[in-house]
Amino acid sequence: MAAFSSLTDRLSNAFKHLKSKGKLSEADIDGTIREIRRALLDADVALDVVRSFTGKVRERALGTEVSEALNPAQQVVKIVNEELTDVLGQGVDRPLNFAKNPPTIIMLAGLQGAGKTTLAGKLGYWLKDSGHTPLLVAADLQRPNAVTQLQVVGERAGVPVYAPEKGVQSDGGEAVAAPGQTSGDPVKVARDSIELAKQKLYDTVIIDTAGRLGVDEELMKQARDIRDVVQPNEILFVIDAMIGQDAVKTAKAFDEGVDFTGVVLSKLDGDARGGAALSVASVTGKPILFASTGEGLKDFEVFHPDRMASRILDMGDIMTLIEQAQKQFDEEEARKAAEKISEGSFGLDDFLDQLQQVRKLGSMKSLLGMIPGMAQHRKELEQFDEKEIDRTEAIIRSMTPAERRDPSIINGSRRARIAYGSGVTVSQVNALLQRFEQAAKMMKRMSNRGGMGGGMPGFGGPAMGGGKKKGKNKKKGGKSGNPMKREAEEKALRDKLAGKKSSGSTGGSAFAKKPQNPALPAGLEEMMGNVDGGTELPPNLGGGLSGLFGR
Repeated sequence: MAAFSSLTDRLSNAFKHLKSKGKLSEADIDGTIREIRRALLDADVALDVVRSFTGKVRERALGTEVSEALNPAQQVVKIVNEELTDVLGQGVDRPLNFAKNPPTIIMLAGLQGAGKTTLAGKLGYWLKDSGHTPLLVAADLQRPNAVTQLQVVGERAGVPVYAPEKGVQSDGGEAVAAPGQTSGDPVKVARDSIELAKQKLYDTVIIDTAGRLGVDEELMKQARDIRDVVQPNEILFVIDAMIGQDAVKTAKAFDEGVDFTGVVLSKLDGDARGGAALSVASVTGKPILFASTGEGLKDFEVFHPDRMASRILDMGDIMTLIEQAQKQFDEEEARKAAEKISEGSFGLDDFLDQLQQVRKLGSMKSLLGMIPGMAQHRKELEQFDEKEIDRTEAIIRSMTPAERRDPSIINGSRRARIAYGSGVTVSQVNALLQRFEQAAKMMKRMSNRGGMGGGMPGFGGPAMGGGKKKGKNKKKGGKSGNPMKREAEEKALRDKLAGKKSSGSTGGSAFAKKPQNPALPAGLEEMMGNVDGGTELPPNLGGGLSGLFGR
């Protein structure tokens, strides 16, 4: 995430000098702890949190779990990962508290500019997508045009908005109200919204309250009055991830003022240091429930401390990627694509289908950013042009059905016609075809490769019913005929493909086992094997997608 990119780089550099050492001295560990402390302080993490964090890491790193590990450097990373997860709220993460008897009432609180109104729309969209019937309530009658903004956001999200009062309005861009002035009674609006929800059978009510530029008693009194009237099941404190050290002070003030039940981090896509937000869960003891990662309605996700810690340490977030894929990809279509790859009949039409499915996951930058080891490719990711996907689609759609099925028939005149029809140059068409051919060959080799743990989902191995057998007793690749020895060889191959050492280290791995999921698109599963960092971009993202973009 952009807000933690600097912290990720600093922490990655702190571990670099450990990788070449088979045994770590106390000086090595102290040097690493010193770099970690500097990285956290530079990222605006609260001083008390930094002291506690580095103290625990040092104590564990000097213990037997590192000194007796076969890979002490990786064990240190594992310890940092676990302690960072604790700082982010390990053990206190939980789902929303839904009322036994609807409606469930969720009240949003926070400073002005934290993004409460936008987040109300995102939360409403998320709840609607989860099968709920939410109602947004415009109780911010103080900020100019706040009610209008919520109505616009609600319309985009497809969620109804209760707004009996217009609130403070602006005229020609100039606010017509003095600071702190309200237009209407926000407490009455909140109370009436509950009655409406019961009548109209809305099962969730999201109340957007007013904020201030700073914490003051008037702000807290209004928030407490609304809380006392509606008795919310959840009071979510929305905090801007970019506000620096003031985040901790503000969080404490709201915790004492309204006793919020959970935290939502907003603007995690910003380029500020963002580390202060990491201190909130540790300082208040309240869980971070959600994170807003962009401007779109779908840029909103449940917060998992362990996954966020993995992202900060450049270890990726494969589980979130899989969950998104499970929502968007059709398993039967994925199986058909895998069979075509195995048979060598995967054409540009099939690739176009895969491309469109991958686009449903979100931007390519965020998708690739979930892959382990992507921090060192940040410059390439930042320079990646999302419009390249549109150009790729245009080129493929300018081809005839026969050309899409069999790209080998595309000669010079056809390439010129395709280039003219798609508004690109002939060289761009040539580059696309060349990269597709290379990616298709690579995927076919992967789909037919034996001894990979029963086949890789999305590649058509035995688990998919794909992969052709080549002779009954024919040995492949010089593998041993001894079953036990061959099993050991295959295990070593699987470990190598997963980016792990096959030495059987008991020191523990900092990386979770790569999950298997048959609903992923052809080629997407292989991308998840890159868990060790320092490797090239996966060449077959979404059925050869990455290869088509010149990586």
